[in-house]
Amino acid sequence: MADDVLSQSEIDKLLSAISTGAVNAEEVTKTEEKKKIKVYDFKRPDKFSKDQIRTLFMLHENFARLLNTYLSTHLRVLVKVEVASVDQLTYEEFIRSLPNPSVISILSVAPLKGNIIFEMDTNVVFSIIDRLFGGDGDESKVKVRTLTDIEEVVMKKMIVDMMVGMKDAWKNVVNFTDIRLENMESNPQFTQIVPSGDMVVIITLQIKIGDVEGLINICIPYIVIEPIVPKLTTTFWVAASASKQEHPQEMQTLERKLRRAAVPINVELGHASITINEFLTLGIGDSLRLNTKVEDELPVIVGKRKKFMCRPGTVGKRLSVQVTKVIDMKEEEDIDG
Repeated sequence: MADDVLSQSEIDKLLSAISTGAVNAEEVTKTEEKKKIKVYDFKRPDKFSKDQIRTLFMLHENFARLLNTYLSTHLRVLVKVEVASVDQLTYEEFIRSLPNPSVISILSVAPLKGNIIFEMDTNVVFSIIDRLFGGDGDESKVKVRTLTDIEEVVMKKMIVDMMVGMKDAWKNVVNFTDIRLENMESNPQFTQIVPSGDMVVIITLQIKIGDVEGLINICIPYIVIEPIVPKLTTTFWVAASASKQEHPQEMQTLERKLRRAAVPINVELGHASITINEFLTLGIGDSLRLNTKVEDELPVIVGKRKKFMCRPGTVGKRLSVQVTKVIDMKEEEDIDG
């Protein structure tokens, strides 16, 4: 809204005009009131509320984090992905904004009906391909062009893997049973998933791979997510995240696996301090005097933590210890201290 800000000279002229009577203060007030009127275009009505736009922003912040981890791991380079904006406009406006050629993936998102679009900047795509093929990802080496058959196969595999993060990011709103790559296009004009006048929401991600920067656009038609629009509220999303409970069967399975986990247990007989010279002269038959007595209790170390006290002994012909005390957290700190 930079056009609405007056410079100091314009303010001085306005005050001078009001003081001389050339401009009526009431006229200025009426002009300000007229500016407050918001024009509404019935040809392209807003389909999403501010709260729903905010929820979509938060959902795709999660997706951006997952995408960042996936790309950093596979490309072995520092990758930064963040949500730049979430806007709603007509499908025709979105298609006109795309360059030709583009890398446009048409995806189905079962159980929702219809398709969405996942579009990536060509310089980002060629940087990814170059790194996967062993290059340094320098975009200046590649001219803008359509993908070859081999490059298209590679990118299709990458995009399918990226959609795992999309499923995870949306799981509190809708459980995508299958996100499938239906087709890949280079010409935006050949991509027609909804009528031109239909409203869509565009989530734009800013991505930086090494020194290469670009945008990723996710186009979701309103008609596709209309069945779940009531769930696109921050209240529902936060509540779903907080109240998500594991199934009892999963908890039992996890408990069984934990019970079978192997844990190292050691009994510490005592300590002894010697010089380096004494250590170098140690031989078979030498004895070391420990700092413990026969009647002292010994600590039992589970993993790397002291959890029990015990007394040494035998069971049959085997050495053993008898647990005499359980060490709580405070006592553990005192012992370590």
